[in-house]
Amino acid sequence: MTLVQSRHRPAARGITGLSEAVVDLSAVRDNVRTFRKRVPQDVLAVVKADAFGHGAVPVARAAVEAGATWLGVAHADEALQLRAAGLTVPILTWLYDAAELMLLGDVDVDVSVSTVAELHHVVSIPSVHFVHLKLDTGLHRAGSAPDQWIELTRTAAHYEALGAVTVRGIWSHLSHGDSADAVQSKRQLQFLRTGVGLAQRAGLRPGVVHLANSAGAITLDAPDTNLVRIGAGLYGIDELGIGLRPAMRLLSKLTQVRRIRAGEGVSYGHDFVADRDTTIALVPIGYADGVPRAAVRQASVLCRGVRMPVIGRIAMDQFVVDAGDLTVEPGEPVSIFGDGSHGEPTAKDWADWAGTIPHDIYCGIGGRVARRYEEGNQ
Repeated sequence: MTLVQSRHRPAARGITGLSEAVVDLSAVRDNVRTFRKRVPQDVLAVVKADAFGHGAVPVARAAVEAGATWLGVAHADEALQLRAAGLTVPILTWLYDAAELMLLGDVDVDVSVSTVAELHHVVSIPSVHFVHLKLDTGLHRAGSAPDQWIELTRTAAHYEALGAVTVRGIWSHLSHGDSADAVQSKRQLQFLRTGVGLAQRAGLRPGVVHLANSAGAITLDAPDTNLVRIGAGLYGIDELGIGLRPAMRLLSKLTQVRRIRAGEGVSYGHDFVADRDTTIALVPIGYADGVPRAAVRQASVLCRGVRMPVIGRIAMDQFVVDAGDLTVEPGEPVSIFGDGSHGEPTAKDWADWAGTIPHDIYCGIGGRVARRYEEGNQ
């Protein structure tokens, strides 16, 4: 296995500092290739929120190397970061303000437009060249309301004829994309088709049409779209069981080990009281680092091949595990989550324990946790 040095933190053997998130870039590549084999559309890799906490620049590079032809981000500064790192593929961003528009055009970033007012503003910035018109097909979040779509497309066609802007794409967002029941997604696809037809009547000829997310790319037959947006699937969140590989492992190590007696409590409020003499150990990572506090009554970690339950409240910087009568020492490696192949919990386990989704677990891993990049078997 080859270690790849982070642009921000040095690579090292073993665990650097107290805790680290290890990202296998070969898993990212494999996940992109899995989608490329299964769907006819090109792949847009969604690397917003620092690539779901995995590191936007390294993940974006790996995704492009594996065949992703577009990158997608939420915020404009995320697009600027990718351009500054030398990534040249098309980038779409959908959240920006007036000041950021001035910078985006200078680095050739596509922007999403949902209203005529937004379009007027974009056109007032000569450096912005490409837009994607967004139609609300049922998510009822961003996007043009259906009764405003004709006006938006006609206005866009007018500006395009003047050479002020190019409508490169038309898109929408699924409301039930993670559901195996694609009835609502099919309705949205038909809605999008109608929207594309109206845009063409207005004189627009968008080069890309996109609707599906990771799950929707698999469940929705949409041959008249030519791009799918892969977010969750890029990181191995396998909602449909298609063989994706989790890319991140969260590791730490024991710092303090002690014996306590039956009847002694652990952590704030003594929510846990030992019913026997036992060994407890401190793990130096907490809810400030993304370990969900709500997971405490079910959570466990892997240490020395044994699942050790988390006991007492998870604190801001640390939590405690019950090692029973196992002999452990400070410095013992701890696997908080991984792909589960060695018996460790997965990010999905932690999400289930906390009543959330794996996306939330990954995105929550904070900046105090070093990222280390490696290349597994490709």
